[in-house]
Amino acid sequence: MSEDKIFIDTNIMIYAYDVSAVEKHQIASHILSDLWNSGLGVLSTQVLQEFFVNIAQKIQKPIDKKLAKEIVRDFLRWQVVVNNGDSILDAIDIYDKYRYSFWDSMIIEAAIKGGAVFLMSEDLQHGQVISGVTIRNPFKD
Repeated sequence: MSEDKIFIDTNIMIYAYDVSAVEKHQIASHILSDLWNSGLGVLSTQVLQEFFVNIAQKIQKPIDKKLAKEIVRDFLRWQVVVNNGDSILDAIDIYDKYRYSFWDSMIIEAAIKGGAVFLMSEDLQHGQVISGVTIRNPFKD
């Protein structure tokens, strides 16, 4: 893995902990493992919030809430982008220009603010570059 920072969208994190996702679980687990080893992973407060709700309540086999909290605590050792007022305003510009949902625009803005070169997401347009951040769908191909 290079020295480029990689922002991880919520769906990639969820797949890494959702064993029912089989192939996507394997791919996502490998990505997170590489980022733990390299120290180049970037997240946002929004991603951690969405991740907790999904793995503790919404996946096929939810994880115990205490364990889910510990997983979130571990991820707080990564670079975590905190959304603020400027982030919201910048996300509105992304929303307006690129026509992503507001919440996806917040993810993109956090990746930009965090200095990521790549944003790993299943939900965004693979290959698109926004303000120097390239969106990659790791499940494509």
